[in-house]
Amino acid sequence: MSRSAHPAGPRHADVLPEGHYIAPATDLNVLDEKVWSRTVTRDQDGALTVGGIEVARLAEEFGTPAYFLDESDFRARCRAWADAFGPDADVFYAGKAFLSRAVVRWLTEEGLNLDVCSGGELTTALDAGMPADRIAFHGNNKTVAEIERAVEAGVGRIVLDSFQEIVRVSHTAQRLGKRQRVQIRVTVGVEAHTHEFIATAHEDQKFGIALADGQAAEAVRRALTLDGLELIGIHSHIGSQIFDMAGFEVSARRVVQLLAAVRDEHGVELPEIDLGGGLGIAYTSEDDPREPHEIAKALSDIVTRECESAGLATPRISVEPGRAIVGPTAFTLYEVGTIKPLEGLRTYVSVDGGMSDNIRTALYDAEYSVALVSRSSDAEPMLVRVVGKHCESGDIVVKDAFLPADLAPGDLIAVPATGAYCRSMASNYNHALRPPVVAVRDGRARVIVRRETEEDLLRLDVG
Repeated sequence: MSRSAHPAGPRHADVLPEGHYIAPATDLNVLDEKVWSRTVTRDQDGALTVGGIEVARLAEEFGTPAYFLDESDFRARCRAWADAFGPDADVFYAGKAFLSRAVVRWLTEEGLNLDVCSGGELTTALDAGMPADRIAFHGNNKTVAEIERAVEAGVGRIVLDSFQEIVRVSHTAQRLGKRQRVQIRVTVGVEAHTHEFIATAHEDQKFGIALADGQAAEAVRRALTLDGLELIGIHSHIGSQIFDMAGFEVSARRVVQLLAAVRDEHGVELPEIDLGGGLGIAYTSEDDPREPHEIAKALSDIVTRECESAGLATPRISVEPGRAIVGPTAFTLYEVGTIKPLEGLRTYVSVDGGMSDNIRTALYDAEYSVALVSRSSDAEPMLVRVVGKHCESGDIVVKDAFLPADLAPGDLIAVPATGAYCRSMASNYNHALRPPVVAVRDGRARVIVRRETEEDLLRLDVG
């Protein structure tokens, strides 16, 4: 790899041009364990290894950019969530974070359930062998064809998102001679402390049926009267990338109040409550996520306390971690292309990917870490912005971070915690080819989602 010298940008910078404080790491060769998967280490030469394989070998075999997923870490996180909640609760992996047939098989083997939100995700789940009764089907506008497929397959629950969907699912189930288990998704009026585009429990958004003005209570009335439906519980989801449990406490209290009102009006105690997902992960050293056992205890205590206060039996709890399982298990590997220092500002480091493989920075103003991973370096840190190769000034992968001042074209850098939503939201912008997902475990690497080819692009272009 090239080690040619180039003018360096600002070094040991503490104040960014925007005025935000950021301190350089004391040693850029040290990996922050919070943001990397559990088998990631550095070898004696400072090169990153995952699952016992050096990144240079991975880059040579699979190319860059590419997502590398630590299968052992993924499976361990599945077990940690299952163990934390125990046999009297249900853990549904939120497939929207990242889904493939291999992931479905891992989930099935590790005993987790699966949450899908489209016909394509449902098809992938069924094709890979996930038992239909372990699948929950979400979505604010499920098509008739999607509902029919789900009911025919025998999915364990459909989460109803509107008054129209209550009738639509019931009609489909009756036509097929079935009674479909359902939950009603309610918006509880909680303002989660997260980006506005991933906050989902305030009333002014597209998901769910509002508790306000008795809308959720009316939805329950209608669902209980329809022969095609078996109403098993209430669902609530307050947002994503959340660290503070206070929002869950308010949400649980309001959902339990609805359960009590249902009991009082209809003489029915609904047996389940789903508190959704959205628990945050560490993207940078500033993030401090909770462990699954802490989350499980907190949620269980909240629900139990509220039910005791309302005189209700404690319902079976469900949760839907997606990012919290797959997010930390993967990193994206890039090759450095051009390096442009801007005197007094920062150095722009361009890589061979960008917003087509990670749109989250542009879409959510997401923060990420980055590291030089093909070698060690004793050079001083320089303030950088890692950007992609697309024709957009907003094509930013990592807004502000520190990399060694001797960084050169041909070096490999990696962005950790990209397992969630990066491949799921990847695009062909500028006709970029979407990267592969490579699973690494115990010294072996295999492609689980292959890299797109130019033939793939042309195959869809019918002229």
